[in-house]
Amino acid sequence: MNTRFCKATLAAAVACLTLVAASTAQAGACSNASLKGKYGQTISGQLLPGPGVVLPQNGVAMTTFDGKGTFTQEDFVVINGSPTSTGFASETGTYAINSDCTGTATINYPDGSWIDLELVVVNQGREFRTVVSALTMGGNPVPVNIGSTGVRVGNADGD
Repeated sequence: MNTRFCKATLAAAVACLTLVAASTAQAGACSNASLKGKYGQTISGQLLPGPGVVLPQNGVAMTTFDGKGTFTQEDFVVINGSPTSTGFASETGTYAINSDCTGTATINYPDGSWIDLELVVVNQGREFRTVVSALTMGGNPVPVNIGSTGVRVGNADGD
């Protein structure tokens, strides 16, 4: 009886550990499909175009990820108190999410400028965080300190 109890307890413990390990691995496994649907974002930081020059930036964006590595985005950004457009501006981009939920993205602007982002997917794909790793305007790099936070709007099917 004592041996059976020990074997049953050991089997139950192994089963629990296996389930915990599997759920932890599954919870940490990300891919491009982790970002799918519409996400509302807040954007904030500074542009640093020259020595001693700091231009505050704030904005909002609605980004729609396709779950396959491309997205569209509409944003409204204010730099140093002045809007950068008369309304929401439209961009497109690409992204790649690693299995550890880190990734990269590139926002492409119609004028040929682009922004490279480093990102993390959190809260099981319901949110993400970014930081700008490079901003190129008119072919020239612009130093920045800008980040954003995105939260899914609706469900993962883009509703």
